Amino acid sequence: MFTGIISDIGRILTVEARGDLRARIGTGYDVDGIEIGASIACDGVCLTVVALGRTPQNWFDVDISAETVAKTAIGRSGWAVGKRLNLERALKVGDELGGHIVSGHVDGVAEVVGLRREGDSTRVTFRAPEDLARFIAPKGSVALNGTSLTVNEVSGRDFGVNLIPHTQQVTTWGEVAVGDAINLEIDTLARYVARMRDWDQGR
Repeated sequence: MFTGIISDIGRILTVEARGDLRARIGTGYDVDGIEIGASIACDGVCLTVVALGRTPQNWFDVDISAETVAKTAIGRSGWAVGKRLNLERALKVGDELGGHIVSGHVDGVAEVVGLRREGDSTRVTFRAPEDLARFIAPKGSVALNGTSLTVNEVSGRDFGVNLIPHTQQVTTWGEVAVGDAINLEIDTLARYVARMRDWDQGR
């Protein structure tokens, strides 16, 4: 379980196809505090640490299944050496919940369809998959590439969020471009509200 508050920006050091996809990710995390089997959200995808090391910098390895590749932005844009990733370690009991509850289980892939400056901030417009659009509401929460963000407006499948300068500085959002494929996880509460409504309507 995660909160959508990014705590490090990692960089892909190596990628190797060996049945599953094996990626080595450079990190600022102290690997002495990470155990094999720990969960780390990488651009919003919950992945399991399978190896750790410190040469030439701190790094951890993850295996990425074909299913995960197919269901996330990895399958659209790929993971190449040098790519930067939003990282978040799993929530511990007693940690501050600064964003919203995020599972790290990506629901689908959104696309960036618009960018515009608004003062010092950037308004980004995304297009959600049709089957997920109904779960997205103004002032609701979404996780995009692992980042907890507030929805400003919704129009059909399109929705907008505002990225303040701090968010752009401490995440990979400062590099966003039109056409980017983005991991989308809808708010768990929105999912259950929609399920209850469907149940009441006899679906």
